[in-house]
Amino acid sequence: MKLHFKKFGSGPPLIILHGVFGSSDNWKTLANHLMITFEVYLVDQRNHGLSPHSDDLNYQVMTDDLKELLHNAQIEKCCLLGHSMGGKTAMNFAVQYPEKIMKLIIVDIAPKRYPPHHQNILQGVHSLKINEINTRKEADDLLSTTINNSGIRQFILKNLSRNPEGLFYWKINWKAIEDNIQAIGAPLLSHDLFTGEVLFIRGAQSDYILNEDEPLLKKHFPNAVLMTIQKAGHWVHAEQPAQLLALINQFIKYGKR
Repeated sequence: MKLHFKKFGSGPPLIILHGVFGSSDNWKTLANHLMITFEVYLVDQRNHGLSPHSDDLNYQVMTDDLKELLHNAQIEKCCLLGHSMGGKTAMNFAVQYPEKIMKLIIVDIAPKRYPPHHQNILQGVHSLKINEINTRKEADDLLSTTINNSGIRQFILKNLSRNPEGLFYWKINWKAIEDNIQAIGAPLLSHDLFTGEVLFIRGAQSDYILNEDEPLLKKHFPNAVLMTIQKAGHWVHAEQPAQLLALINQFIKYGKR
């Protein structure tokens, strides 16, 4: 599948993959800083953003999508950063194509299985009849009955767009995500291994990477280091962008410390 992406700056290629329900736009603020040093590729994964929709959504097809992007862009090696679902894609890609990776950065996701835990979001989206909505404020009010966190609602509503007739539509393929929610939570295979340099970054207020997950990180990524950003939850890039930017630059320039 030919993915939609935006390219910024010049230098060594750095590819950024967003998480589930997200899009490349979520990382635009950080890309504005990273483009000073890198040629940054902000990618919409399949069924998200402006990339094509498909009934298939699993880490093998998303890995294949990324390989096609690198081939078409004539990128021999890159630094690869993935957040959440994007981090799982990045892990799978690194395991299968280690020769393509200079440095691997995984933000707030471990190589373990995650049970479905976005039911309130999917329930809220199901209850939203977008053909009857006239304003984003109206959509936000309706979503608030199932999604209490206003930040998460705004994150979800970034997927809402208008067609040329002015009617709202979803850019995201909700059906494919819901149908494949178990695959999105899938772990790496037990024998998967990448021996290159890896930086895992977690938010101190997130429970996606626990202390007891560190042996699993080392099993799959023996040359990995885990860093924690204080006062941040799962959306580290939105909550503490300056700290995240500093860790990314330091790791790519100097390696793990």
